[in-house]
Amino acid sequence: MIGLSIAVLLGCEPPEPIRIGFVGGTSGRVADLGIAGRDAVLLAVELRNQSGGVAGRKVKLLIKDDQQSPEVARRAVRDLIEQGVVAIVGPMTSAMAIAVVPIANEAKVLLMSPTATTDDLTGLDDYFFRLNTSARDNASRIARYHVGQNATRRLAATYDLRNKSYTENWLDSFRATYVQGGGEVVKVIGFESGGETTFLQLAQDLLAAPVDGVLIVANSVDTALLCQQIRKLGSRVPIISSEWAATERLVELGGKAVEGVIMAQNFDRNSTAPRYRAFYQAYRDRFHREPGFGGVIAFDAANVVLDALAQRREGRSVKETVLAARRFEGVEEPMLFNEFGEVKRRLFITVVRDGQFMVVE
Repeated sequence: MIGLSIAVLLGCEPPEPIRIGFVGGTSGRVADLGIAGRDAVLLAVELRNQSGGVAGRKVKLLIKDDQQSPEVARRAVRDLIEQGVVAIVGPMTSAMAIAVVPIANEAKVLLMSPTATTDDLTGLDDYFFRLNTSARDNASRIARYHVGQNATRRLAATYDLRNKSYTENWLDSFRATYVQGGGEVVKVIGFESGGETTFLQLAQDLLAAPVDGVLIVANSVDTALLCQQIRKLGSRVPIISSEWAATERLVELGGKAVEGVIMAQNFDRNSTAPRYRAFYQAYRDRFHREPGFGGVIAFDAANVVLDALAQRREGRSVKETVLAARRFEGVEEPMLFNEFGEVKRRLFITVVRDGQFMVVE
């Protein structure tokens, strides 16, 4: 009788949760992007568990901070794999993606990156999937916009060497399109985020040659600090930024110095799409701040993984399931994966006005 009772009790135990991971920079200068991504993935998992989980099983999220360090990122991904995750949402930057993709490929564990856009990982049959448009497409789009506006013809540019798998791709693509349209990038200066370069000196160097605009390819913190120094020098030249900087931290830290900064973004903060409004309100209620582009796309990335797990057949991997389905619903638009696990998103040209990101095209 005792043995039978134990067997009955064991039979009533809930099944083991499905483990998924998150890896992103949640400390340091890129923490705004990583924290937004982490919290959005956490929200997606919480909402899924509230609705019954996946195939009757709860989902457990394991979170790792890559500290924007390749070695830390590699350790984090190895640790998540050893803990039995079936997929990982992240990383959030291209430099970290370059570092960890070989590990994911060897273990055959899917990386679903919300925001890593490096072209170095484009068109490959691997375990790296992403939900953001490539650096080439993003940069070319904003370059075409500036050519069409005819507001600048001679730019000085600077980019962060610590994430150069993204920043170099982005800058090269922007310059190719911009020059083809009649513009010129007269000076390019690389700097290391958190390094010894002072932003005052960098601003002085960028403005030393006659230019009618400055292009910054860097994170939100560095972009804001550099904009402040450019304005303190009395320059009113237009400033162009890559989408990497387009978080709420840019406006909070940059203040009046970032008014008028133009950049492209892969989502519309003012969207009236019901799924977006529901996500936005849930995120605000849960975390009491704006999700930003990192939060929006990370929420989509988490739900692709969760939907794929719900659809997965016996013997089929998460990667195979995503490629078989191809189409998943996002908060603002559907996501269509190609055979390499890449999607294209709509792009919105935005400008900072009165402390807000405003869509201009």
